Amino acid sequence: MSQPRRTSRRRAWAVLTLPVLVCVLASCSASPAAGPATGRGADNAAPAQGTAAPSASPTPTGPPGTLFDNFHYSGADDPSLAAHGWQVRTDGGTPGIKDTWSPAGAGFPSDTTAQGGRVLQLRATTDGTKQGTKQTEVLSTGTAFLTGTFAARIYLGDEPTSGKGGDHIVQSFSAISPDDTSANYSELDYEYMANGGWGSVGPQLDTTSWFKSDPPDRVTHAVKQHLKGWHVMVITAVNGKATYSMDGKELFTSSGKYVPREKMDIHFSDWFIDLPFTGGPRNWDMKVNWFYYKAGEAVSPADVQKTVDGFYGAGTDYVNTVPKS
Repeated sequence: MSQPRRTSRRRAWAVLTLPVLVCVLASCSASPAAGPATGRGADNAAPAQGTAAPSASPTPTGPPGTLFDNFHYSGADDPSLAAHGWQVRTDGGTPGIKDTWSPAGAGFPSDTTAQGGRVLQLRATTDGTKQGTKQTEVLSTGTAFLTGTFAARIYLGDEPTSGKGGDHIVQSFSAISPDDTSANYSELDYEYMANGGWGSVGPQLDTTSWFKSDPPDRVTHAVKQHLKGWHVMVITAVNGKATYSMDGKELFTSSGKYVPREKMDIHFSDWFIDLPFTGGPRNWDMKVNWFYYKAGEAVSPADVQKTVDGFYGAGTDYVNTVPKS
């Protein structure tokens, strides 16, 4: 069952990036290849000599209506992260443990299991107390996501990276309206709960399409199986239907009023439903390898991967030709 939705969730997050001088830095939309971590260098390091400097604004190169990002950033304070339309959430509010959103869990480490060798890592930490809890979310800004194809390669965890297991953790990939109270509220979710929550026994992956946040009005489908590891998650929202597929297999389709009606933001989130036990500190890691969006078109999972492979083969870390919000 899908969770009761977010309350008091407005898009007023602080931007955790350094000031950026627009239109003075060179483009990094097509960096030269530099080993597994294409075009960005080692963890938390400055770009290697000869590598293009971070772009101050999205450079319109590549197919029209396309966004691709493989998250080759040096850290949460990399100026190109904000220039490319991403924020690390630092405000209060829900979902999960209220007022525990922190930038501390967002990083961009090397990962030999990832395509291109680098990931966006979101770490949720807790010791079972609110004071010892930090949740992590990275969300998009400035790009209009409405109809089309949304895809991401995501690593889901069944147990913590360190510490005792059993937390009611949610690892999610979502497109969500900027305002919960909007008359045209829209939301499309993948949410994985390795240990369940809200009375449900995990593991469980919910795919959910929303018509209204409060009171909740949505349709949902649950897959009850362990999903530890990498998965390509795709949503196509076209022609009055929203279809969810994972690793090329169709899971669920919503239609009627349960389709996008207004522009949405993209959210990658790692958070706790509640704090069921103390038991000492533990870390839960979710990873995002890449994100791809094609406006207004249904792209098959096979063609999504083919397109992504093409970007990696060309040494392209980032491209955005989607119209601004």
